[in-house]
Amino acid sequence: MGDDINGLHHVGHIVRDMSQAMERYRRLGFTMPAPAYPVLPRVTGGPPEPFGVANTHVHFPRNFIELVAVIGDTGRMPGEARPIPLRVPDGKLPGLTAAIRATAATITSLLQRFQGLHIVIADTPDIDGVAARLTAADVGHGGVHAIQRPVETSTGTKMEPARYLEISHPHLPAGRVPEGRIGFAENTPADALEDDRHTDHPNGATGLVECVLCVADSALPELEHRYGTYFGQKRDGQVTRFDRADITIVAASALAGLLPGERPAALPAFVAYTVSVRDTAATARLLRDNDIPVTHTGTGEMFVPADAALGVAIIFRQDD
Repeated sequence: MGDDINGLHHVGHIVRDMSQAMERYRRLGFTMPAPAYPVLPRVTGGPPEPFGVANTHVHFPRNFIELVAVIGDTGRMPGEARPIPLRVPDGKLPGLTAAIRATAATITSLLQRFQGLHIVIADTPDIDGVAARLTAADVGHGGVHAIQRPVETSTGTKMEPARYLEISHPHLPAGRVPEGRIGFAENTPADALEDDRHTDHPNGATGLVECVLCVADSALPELEHRYGTYFGQKRDGQVTRFDRADITIVAASALAGLLPGERPAALPAFVAYTVSVRDTAATARLLRDNDIPVTHTGTGEMFVPADAALGVAIIFRQDD
């Protein structure tokens, strides 16, 4: 179990204000392409307008960090936004509109818990095999979905296919677990087409290598069992690591030892993610020059506290 996982595909940071988030991430030293805003008529014959959920990505060669924001009722877009027209036959517009509204409602409900990290998706080369494995283990999920997502290439933005699956916890809405949205995605050849210029970050970041989930001490055994079913192999210690999925679970009582000064906004919650960097000393200089506070983990790694990174601590780890 777990042999069908290749680490993290992406994590999703849900923010209240996309413009503010883009500015903060740029000060953190990440290259940020313009955010994508889906555009379609809300009713048949109506004018196209921004609707649903906007996003942008911190791209790495193998995975990414997604910034997600709900588009307000005014439909206003930041000046640098990329409108992404959604074309659908008139007869299917009501169904698509309802689906987009449902997604926006889900993102809104997560944001109401706290601004921060709510989405963790593992990478798999065989999503159909993952679906079969989870079904056999009696893990609820919504099946494999095929979507079109905007991918930036050297010739412009293209809509490319992607396939994903989200786990559903009993007694929660579809696609939800207590800590947010957990699932799997299958890379497509199109992923290799992303423009290389977006993977060159001033802070020297080279990849997404870990996320950290904090849980109440009493809930730790259940979480370990549940994630063992999702992801298989693990390594035990002061914290529990599911190495193939690059996910670390820490009990609330042990969080101060791992991330001194951090306090989860809710439990369970994803409280941090880790990126590898080419030179931590250079990263530290850039962060301080940009007035971003830095501190250190219990093991001496540098991190930016959640208060300075819109609700999620960001650990910077020296690349091997």
